[in-house]
Amino acid sequence: MQKIRLLLVDDHAVLRAGLRTLLNAEPDMVVVGDAADGSQAIAQAARLRPDVVLMDITMPVMNGLEATRQIRKLYPDIKVLILTMHDSEEYLFQTLQAGGSGYVPKKAADTDLINAIRVVHSGETFLYPTAARRLIQDYVAQVDGGHEAESFGRLTDREKQVLKLMAEGYTNQEIANLLVISVKTVETHRARIMEKLGFRTRAELVRYAISRGMLEIGA
Repeated sequence: MQKIRLLLVDDHAVLRAGLRTLLNAEPDMVVVGDAADGSQAIAQAARLRPDVVLMDITMPVMNGLEATRQIRKLYPDIKVLILTMHDSEEYLFQTLQAGGSGYVPKKAADTDLINAIRVVHSGETFLYPTAARRLIQDYVAQVDGGHEAESFGRLTDREKQVLKLMAEGYTNQEIANLLVISVKTVETHRARIMEKLGFRTRAELVRYAISRGMLEIGA
């Protein structure tokens, strides 16, 4: 079994050591390196090419959000999962805007972290329940203002199908198989959906799909 290769980024050496022990005990995970700030994280990502980066936010030299933004731009295949002491709406949205695939407060690490790593490695977005509720509330407010309702109304029925499957984490090939269409057609639908809704990342699609009641939030 090929293990999920992890890079730990946090300015506290004791926490990195604890996480290394915790994660290496999982049969499907291995920590391949660590870093103490965002700048080191980018360098280590380039050298090690991990599958998932566990990224703190508040660090010296370069913060985790900027490091996430640069890693996602340079190495799109690398997933970034934010693990931070901050449990706030502001940082949650900044994480998604930076291209992060998930957000876990350190206080919830013992219950959510292992599952979150597996979720983001599979290509999906991990949102702990409180975060999901905040995203829903934000989008409900936009829907009430009419903006999202208008955007959703511009999607065709097939585009809505593709949107739901994309948000659920299906690949283009899997969507093509499910809908019995070509991969090229799926890519065309995806491009049109992103253009009509003004989105750039799958994370944005996920929170949009949640707001429309197209996805269920797990506990």
